[in-house]
Amino acid sequence: MLLIERFLAAYGIEGAVLTAAGLLLFVVQVARYVRLGRLAAYTNNRRHAVREAEPPVSVIVPLFSEDYAFLEERLPLLLQQEYRQFEVVLVYVGQSSEFYEDLLGLRQCYAHLYFSRIHFDPRRPISRKMALNIGIKAAHNECLLFTSSDAAPRSPRWLALMAKGFVRGDVVIGYCGLEGGRGLVNRLMRTGRMMRSADWISRAVLGRPHRGILHNFGFTKSLYFDKRVNGFNRLNMNIGEDDLFLQEVASRENVSTILSPKATVEQHAWGGLGWWLREESYYGAAARFYPRRVRWSNRLEPLVRVAFFAVVAWACVRMPLPFALAAAGLLLLRYLIVLFEVRRIARRLGERRMLRLYFLYDLASPLWGLVLGLRMLRKDPRVWR
Repeated sequence: MLLIERFLAAYGIEGAVLTAAGLLLFVVQVARYVRLGRLAAYTNNRRHAVREAEPPVSVIVPLFSEDYAFLEERLPLLLQQEYRQFEVVLVYVGQSSEFYEDLLGLRQCYAHLYFSRIHFDPRRPISRKMALNIGIKAAHNECLLFTSSDAAPRSPRWLALMAKGFVRGDVVIGYCGLEGGRGLVNRLMRTGRMMRSADWISRAVLGRPHRGILHNFGFTKSLYFDKRVNGFNRLNMNIGEDDLFLQEVASRENVSTILSPKATVEQHAWGGLGWWLREESYYGAAARFYPRRVRWSNRLEPLVRVAFFAVVAWACVRMPLPFALAAAGLLLLRYLIVLFEVRRIARRLGERRMLRLYFLYDLASPLWGLVLGLRMLRKDPRVWR
């Protein structure tokens, strides 16, 4: 009691309030980063096996443009994966007969490459989910992996590692990073992708899966055609195959999470901050249908962070020097813990050079999230059919 009386005499009620608020906000943030850091030590081999060996796999890729860079650079990386039995099913949505002839020419070099073609009609646009539905029906194997034409595996062992997930589950989720480039904006976009992915991956690791990422996830045909699920049943939305659908079929028991630098894919960055905001707001439109605990967590985390920074700033400006130094020390301790956990996460996911500018992302991402939230208040016509 004497210590508390001395503290109140020195710093008053304001000091007591700042101390309680700062410590509470500190503990909440540290607990979150410790949860995220658990994925660094995760191993999927602890799960019960549901299949005896790695099964044959169909890799399904929708293609919505005459993308020759995909044919020349990214498609060969898929076709040359080191795996004993697999096929690549390419679903081309377009009008170019010349491009389709080039696709057919590849069939002579790769016997495990198959095509499905959908003629593009501007009056009846085809969504990614519709293209995937065609690819799923055309696939010859029970186990299906999905990626996109703007993503490429980082290793020839990608398919082998992802296929191991089907030994211990019917749903497989992996990580997709963003292509590295020059400039501060690219570094912030890469960091944002890594940290947002770490959040939902850590939930899956803890047995509470609610989403994957469309560039690197998979499930079985049986789950897709289950009468209780009926495929991508939110057909009025052009999005949702990697989150809303998985929320219906994924559970603590049937999800395998594959975490390895060699099991990741890398998405091509088609632009800078404007492109990134459009992508995030488009796919983020599905977040309103996420479980309540996930929605509240995503909303409160940046608020808690901003509140902590505000408390520290207030203490440094308004309070006596010893109190201000203690507040600054608490901020420094937070950054040491955060950087330690972020480094472990980045190494597990195969990301490099994420720590140098992480403090900028830490400060800027709440504003980033606010801009995204305001953008998503307006109904995006691209989302709804």
